[in-house]
Amino acid sequence: MNIEDFRDYCLLKAGVTEETPFGPDTLVFKVVGKLFALTDINTFGSVNLKCDPERAVELREQHDYVLPGFHMNKKHWNTILMGTGVPAHQFRELIDHSYDLVRASLPKKQREQLAAAEQE
Repeated sequence: MNIEDFRDYCLLKAGVTEETPFGPDTLVFKVVGKLFALTDINTFGSVNLKCDPERAVELREQHDYVLPGFHMNKKHWNTILMGTGVPAHQFRELIDHSYDLVRASLPKKQREQLAAAEQE
């Protein structure tokens, strides 16, 4: 997956915006203002994704391309190294997992608004 595919995949999800709050080199994806994915625009060498803490440990033990989140809370974030053999289907599933975790943490009204937007 390249950065454009990654970007397109993230933006397909309800309530997602892209921003560069950490400077012009870091592309950030948020759902209703809450971060769920970020990457370096220039290199796309890695992607930080939120992850359930127990699953995060399992993924790190099973895959060389999954590391504790770089510059993030290592309990809740993983860094996925791109160009190291991560299967596209697994990468998309990890993006989905991150989005779903953040979405689930939103207030009920915002979750309902997202669900309604998906029905349109």
